[in-house]
Amino acid sequence: MSGAPVAPHRGPVHASPTTSAPADASQAETIFEARGVNLRFGGVHALTDVSFGIRKGELFSIIGPNGAGKTSMVNCISGRYRPTDGKVFFKGRDVTGMTPNHRAALGIGRTFQNLALFGHMTVLDNIMVGRHHLLKNNFLTGPLYWLSGARKEELSHRREVEEIIDFLEIQHVRKATAGTLSYGLRKRVELARAIALKPDLILLDEPMAGMNLEEKEDMARYIVDLNEEFGMTVVMIEHDMGVVMDISHRVMVLEFGKKIAEGAPAEVLANPRVRRAYLGEDDDEEAPAAAAPAHKEVA
Repeated sequence: MSGAPVAPHRGPVHASPTTSAPADASQAETIFEARGVNLRFGGVHALTDVSFGIRKGELFSIIGPNGAGKTSMVNCISGRYRPTDGKVFFKGRDVTGMTPNHRAALGIGRTFQNLALFGHMTVLDNIMVGRHHLLKNNFLTGPLYWLSGARKEELSHRREVEEIIDFLEIQHVRKATAGTLSYGLRKRVELARAIALKPDLILLDEPMAGMNLEEKEDMARYIVDLNEEFGMTVVMIEHDMGVVMDISHRVMVLEFGKKIAEGAPAEVLANPRVRRAYLGEDDDEEAPAAAAPAHKEVA
């Protein structure tokens, strides 16, 4: 154990007002930008002319009905998919043609909608995988474990992993086999592995899907801490509208692969087109003055 302090519990996230945007948001540096992104699979148009920017230090949510293209957009950001047309930029650099591992090296980390852990490995080993691209020793120097500095380097990375384990409060399962854990704990382990990459931009694809109320509140608290205390820019796909409206700085809405709205949570929720497409309401229905009730699930 590293002895690093455990992040304090601050109570349910939903009890507090919507998280405030970064200071001087209008002047904030754009860390990621999509310009006219199109993604087609044969005759299926997954994304159509999607353009948006994400500011450094922002907690940015992508919402929309099932099949709207949310995960496709995240896959274009991470490099799993390459846009059919259009370009994506990270820290002002065109990364459209870069592979996922190159983007990870630049500072883009992610979790997956469906858990992608190594089930036969321990929690600690799964998280250490996230440090792989940071290792300087290779197959030539590795065998000289005690002489080449490989041992010192491994211990340094192990200390950082232990701090992440403390932060996410999974000390009690660090040596457990990942495949034997409950669903909620496996979600935390996958988040830990993404944090281990030391990303500047972290992509969270439905991080609270399948969780109970208590697990969702814990996960929301960790995400807010990552953004506010660790300074990570967060892009999140989430169906729980209470969480989205409570913790997001800005929200983008997709429908059938097209962007239909973008802005502050309350502003987006009041948009008649969003309410019709996403919440199943008619245009002439009166928009509420406040955000959606906490924990309202929208499929």
